[in-house]
Amino acid sequence: MELSERVQRIKPSPTLAITAKAKELRKRGIDIIGFGAGEPDFDTPDYVKEGAINALKEGKTKYTPSAGIPELREAIANKLKEKNNVEYTSSEVVVVPGAKMGLYEIFATILNPGDEVIVPAPYWVSYPEQIALCDGISRFVELEENEGFILTVDKLKDAITDRTKAVVLNTPSNPTGAVIPKKELEKIAQFCLEKNILIISDECYEEFIYEREHVSIASLSKEVREITFTVGAFSKSYSMTGWRLGWVAAPERFIKPIINIQSQTISNPTSFAQYGAIEALKDGGKFPAMMREEFKKRRDYIVEEIRSIEGISCVKPSGAFYVFPNVSYYIRGNISNDVDFVSYLIEEAKVAVVPGSAFGKEGYIRMSYATSMDNIKEGVKRIKDALKKLS
Repeated sequence: MELSERVQRIKPSPTLAITAKAKELRKRGIDIIGFGAGEPDFDTPDYVKEGAINALKEGKTKYTPSAGIPELREAIANKLKEKNNVEYTSSEVVVVPGAKMGLYEIFATILNPGDEVIVPAPYWVSYPEQIALCDGISRFVELEENEGFILTVDKLKDAITDRTKAVVLNTPSNPTGAVIPKKELEKIAQFCLEKNILIISDECYEEFIYEREHVSIASLSKEVREITFTVGAFSKSYSMTGWRLGWVAAPERFIKPIINIQSQTISNPTSFAQYGAIEALKDGGKFPAMMREEFKKRRDYIVEEIRSIEGISCVKPSGAFYVFPNVSYYIRGNISNDVDFVSYLIEEAKVAVVPGSAFGKEGYIRMSYATSMDNIKEGVKRIKDALKKLS
């Protein structure tokens, strides 16, 4: 076999696959409503585009430092201090070509073969695949719907072994929208300090919390900061998914090897995109706040409508822009699992969603409400009509 064992372990992203299938059907003239894509439906702000355009016009199209341009690293450090209450120097920040790449670089930096990473399930689809790529082992912690899919320190304790290297925290969560309360974060942080476990804090949805304030776990104490990777992105907050820009902030002993990885792989994040990102941070959070208000309206509507469908339960998410309904009531007869359920919705309702099994939770579906209210209303109506036929 010509392919490595490592690459044969990796599965394609199911969320991207669903989105691609929906686009393909639309090209064939089929009216598909997509709830699969994890990206805001708002355009990137004009002032961000202008920042990149001006950089292009000024000839800022050459290599940059592997860690990103100094101005952007400084701007991210300032943002983390002012909004997240975590003090990082610019040398403790690396600009990455999307938070996804940043997470991969973290795993590559800290994992040796056989090291374990605790991954709460439901999880974002790429965590286990990236851990496997770096020869690590994912140790899953099952989160329960009746507990709001919240990770607790007690669940964390049950998953610890002598091979545990790190835990991944994703708050707000993709796919559930769950937000870990500050009191629970404090308990988790203290436990990780006691057990010498690293914390990888994926905060890409930090701007989209509806009932409380975002808490970065690294802000809890200097000691916690020393064992934490804080990961963020421009993709969701400023609707810059295609720009591929994010950051990792951590003590320099971690940042230096990440920079080395970038220097030997991507060279540097795209030059002119970084200048657009600087302009995004000058916004002061106004654009994310506008999206947050709109997403909250959509969340409230879609949760109420989904809950009105016979046999379906749905936790009201506190953050992000996803709902994660329990559809196990309909998994019977010819529909043997949630993948069959998703296929049925595409064929019968012309609606695209993602199966919960892709996120480690069989019997659920993930629906993104980062689409227009008109699409949400029509899509939910189609789902209701299709499920009546099953009933």
